[in-house]
Amino acid sequence: MKHGSLVIFFSLILISIIAVTSYASLEQNVMQGFEYLFASRWGIATLFDTYFGFLTIYIWIAYKEVTWSKRLLWLVLVLTMGSIAFSIYILNQLRLLKDGPIENLLVRTQK
Repeated sequence: MKHGSLVIFFSLILISIIAVTSYASLEQNVMQGFEYLFASRWGIATLFDTYFGFLTIYIWIAYKEVTWSKRLLWLVLVLTMGSIAFSIYILNQLRLLKDGPIENLLVRTQK
């Protein structure tokens, strides 16, 4: 994928997840949603799957970030905001990448 395509893709994810989260919040707050999920074994399995996915992506973020303070900040953001945090992180990495090789998106380029 090209740099511009990734910016569009992750911008669409960010906008979509904010829209659907806002839409869901109009019906009930997130804590009520968790009560509903915890009432079902499939809800619990889905939460486990989701948070293991979050932690998997966080490992990449922790690798990319060189300071413990940024690692901790992103851990909190990932665990509380999920895809919103991922999209913001990747859009920021693309901004920092500018016109460099897209492969640099995946590797640590900071010192």
